[in-house]
Amino acid sequence: MKIYLASKSKARKKLLEQFGLKFKVLSPKIKERKSRGSLSYSQMVEYNARSKAKDAAARVKEGIIISADTICVQGNKIFGKPGNMSEARSMLKKLSSKPQWLYTGLAVIKKDKGREKLLFAHEKTRVYMDKLSDREINNYFKQVSPLDKAGSFDIQGKGVFFIKRIDGCFYNVVGLPLRKLYLIFKKLGLLAAAGILFILTGCSTEYNLVTKQEEKYYYSTDQEVKMGKSIDRQVAKEYKFSGDPLQLKRVQDIGAKIAAVSDRKEIDYHFQVLDDDTVNAVSLPGGYVYVNTGLLDKISNDDELACILAHEVGHIVARHSIKKLQALQSYSLLRLLVAVSPVSGDVGNAADTAFTQFLLGYGREDELLADQLGARYARLAGYDPRGMITFLNKLQDINRRMPPTERSYYKTHPYVPDRIRVVKQELGEQMNFDDYINIEQKTHE
Repeated sequence: MKIYLASKSKARKKLLEQFGLKFKVLSPKIKERKSRGSLSYSQMVEYNARSKAKDAAARVKEGIIISADTICVQGNKIFGKPGNMSEARSMLKKLSSKPQWLYTGLAVIKKDKGREKLLFAHEKTRVYMDKLSDREINNYFKQVSPLDKAGSFDIQGKGVFFIKRIDGCFYNVVGLPLRKLYLIFKKLGLLAAAGILFILTGCSTEYNLVTKQEEKYYYSTDQEVKMGKSIDRQVAKEYKFSGDPLQLKRVQDIGAKIAAVSDRKEIDYHFQVLDDDTVNAVSLPGGYVYVNTGLLDKISNDDELACILAHEVGHIVARHSIKKLQALQSYSLLRLLVAVSPVSGDVGNAADTAFTQFLLGYGREDELLADQLGARYARLAGYDPRGMITFLNKLQDINRRMPPTERSYYKTHPYVPDRIRVVKQELGEQMNFDDYINIEQKTHE
């Protein structure tokens, strides 16, 4: 059965290609509803998505029609795609001043033998940005065209560097919530017709020592290591490594001690230093850990460095990175990362997409578990685990005096007071009033 995308969005087209679908684009010929009237924002985007799907369905005899509509909402104002560059600059300036919601309506029609079955849904995600200057906005627009993007920014590309964090589905912000699309396909019985069988095959259940749960993995340890190697090769092409051999040896020696006491010893660990002045560290599937020189400049001793490296090893032990990639349900991306002889350009794009995901960090529970494991492994390796607390306090103080820069440790590792509390609990230390009063509370709207 043929698949049709009722959208002109380049981002949606790219996502469906990553999702492993073969499809034809049918540009919608309807006028989108721009104001919600008596509808909620969710109902408005669902209405537009259904209208696009029905318009496309009327032009084909049979097939699967996918459509979507995305809006950005701040306060009571709706931001769609800008009409020109002046409007785009004004739009992004306003959106960077305070958080906003991204709403996407999704509709799928199955048309077969004159019968149509329609399912629709919506997704919403909260986005927090850095406050952008006119110069930063102009520099961004020199590299990225905002005219085809709701809100004038892209989170899957260079826009990621001024996104503080998101609460909700990453791909909803891109414009197509893949998980919701998968669930709709599943309800319509279209997985086999669309060729989306990978999620049901090759699955193994393993007991995770650190999460203490039976977990399902669609990719083996060997495949996970291949993914890490593919992304590592791309990092080596696009980033500059530190030229200081003593700096590298320090990181590798401490990292080796941490890896030796971790709960996952069936893989080899690789520690590298990136010549980048942003304060950040990141880990990849299969045992790859990177520390920026900007972060190394902020640490006071080996104990703090050991805790940072142990935190990243904790992510690898808990397999947070591979689970995050699995959650994308992107067959093409994952297939390319484990391919033996893929097309170099394709695997490079897949590696870029994956690395962007890891730069965005993990969910709250994953970060807290990595902190707990980090303190544990640092102590087992002979370092003072309180280095995690002194480092977090130091970064929190820096953050209060100066906003975090692109890809900073604070962007990818939120909830600092909550994290300090978890580390203290792991070390058996007594809690004080600040440990409870400063715990970040999630807002509900």
